[in-house]
Amino acid sequence: MNILSRFGILLFLLGFGLWLYTLTLNEFTLTESVVKTIIKPEHQATLGTKLTPMLNQTYARGWAFTADFDRILNNLNAEYRTAQQWDKVIYDEYSFAISKAAAVGPLKTQPWRWLFLTLGLAALGALIFFLPDLQRLSGISNNGVFQNPATNRGWIGWLVGTFLIGFYIFLYYYPQYLVNWTMLVDPVSKALNGGEASRWFLYGFLYTICVVVMGLRMLLKYRHSRYQQVRTLSVMFFQTAFAFLIPEVLVSLNMPYFDFKNIWPLDYDFFFDYNLNGLIQSGHLGIFMLVWGIVLFVLGVPVMTYFFGKRWYCSWVCGCGGLAETLGDPYRQLSNKSIASWKIERYLIHGVLVFAVVMTAMVLYSYFTGSSQVLFLDSYSVRSAYGFWIGGIFAGVVGTGFYPLMGNRVWCRFGCPLAAYLGYWQRAKSRFRITTNGGQCISCGNCSTYCEMGIDVRAYAQRGQDIVRSSCVGCGICSAVCPRGVLNLENLAEGSRVTVAPEVLRGNEI
Repeated sequence: MNILSRFGILLFLLGFGLWLYTLTLNEFTLTESVVKTIIKPEHQATLGTKLTPMLNQTYARGWAFTADFDRILNNLNAEYRTAQQWDKVIYDEYSFAISKAAAVGPLKTQPWRWLFLTLGLAALGALIFFLPDLQRLSGISNNGVFQNPATNRGWIGWLVGTFLIGFYIFLYYYPQYLVNWTMLVDPVSKALNGGEASRWFLYGFLYTICVVVMGLRMLLKYRHSRYQQVRTLSVMFFQTAFAFLIPEVLVSLNMPYFDFKNIWPLDYDFFFDYNLNGLIQSGHLGIFMLVWGIVLFVLGVPVMTYFFGKRWYCSWVCGCGGLAETLGDPYRQLSNKSIASWKIERYLIHGVLVFAVVMTAMVLYSYFTGSSQVLFLDSYSVRSAYGFWIGGIFAGVVGTGFYPLMGNRVWCRFGCPLAAYLGYWQRAKSRFRITTNGGQCISCGNCSTYCEMGIDVRAYAQRGQDIVRSSCVGCGICSAVCPRGVLNLENLAEGSRVTVAPEVLRGNEI
């Protein structure tokens, strides 16, 4: 089976390497027809004229083409800003669209072939690499997890983290450099929604592939636990169906793109004017989507959390949690368990929740009054700041890119406003808790090692104390890795919590 593992990793590296190589494929030629198709009529006389030196030139590399286009556009906008002609500044994101339209080459003519040779081979190689786990005994042991360079901040982990951080930066802020990758998934996009792939379709496709492939790894790794089997299948289903397929099908039916499982304030732009207008103008289904979204956070969260704790969403439904539990599982032991980290977590996550609430109140005020000025702040500037720093940098670049450096729940633990909202209800009024049998604990530390939320589970287990923490997502891994069955996830009657003297309650105040 070692030979099979090596073959799998070689196949994965081949597919991944070819995927990176595709960024150098295709040629790019800007023609008059492309300019007339992509550039809006009101910008033809200005930007269209400035693009004349690029017309009919063939660029062998996409980044050279994009760099020239961006330089012309940025110089034109600089002229307008210098002259204080703010109404003429071009804010349209032309670079991605025009780069894709100007591309000519194998990725445009043979996307299916290249999709298989890249992402297809990488996924197949990963699955083959996981197969030897079937021959190993089920159950978990700390078998070198802290010595592996891939899972303990070693050189492999740093390479993976650097790639993830770079990918998110380019996806969010420089998507024009990833045009070739979107061409790979164009046929998939056309099959689902009838149009070419955008950067967000590419992201959704990659996200879903990662959850499914690494979800299969989870099914193998935790095959001794029925809870983990069902939970993993749940996050795979919700990501594939609700987060990826259903929204794309809705678009093909000329309906709003809508993820029925996404809840405000995690879905921070739910109350933005363009989203509200789009839902209201979409007829009965759009109104239903609007009501559904409101009911979810007003009634769904407190009711479901009362009965099941925040695990019903964070560990069974959420896409962020789904990626963390699958792609991020090899890094879960890296979460910091110190009291200092817990204190930082409390202030950060509740600070983001307050930011989200204030920002939403401001955009709703602007929506109903037509005025963007709220006291001394501009609501559009505030929501842009939230989108950049929280929605982009924190949730994406740091939240996923730091998996190999800080563990797999960086965003869920330190930044997710919905996790803070769910945690409030879990701590204040919920029947869910993890019960312990302290008499059986052998202090092996597996539970604390594998807790992704930075909870020192062993400290609770040694005292026979129930674990009731607002940060606990109820993933159940602590129970799955316990060799003595000390920990159990239960929904008990209110008032039945087991606690001990105040001096041993460090870190359990919230």
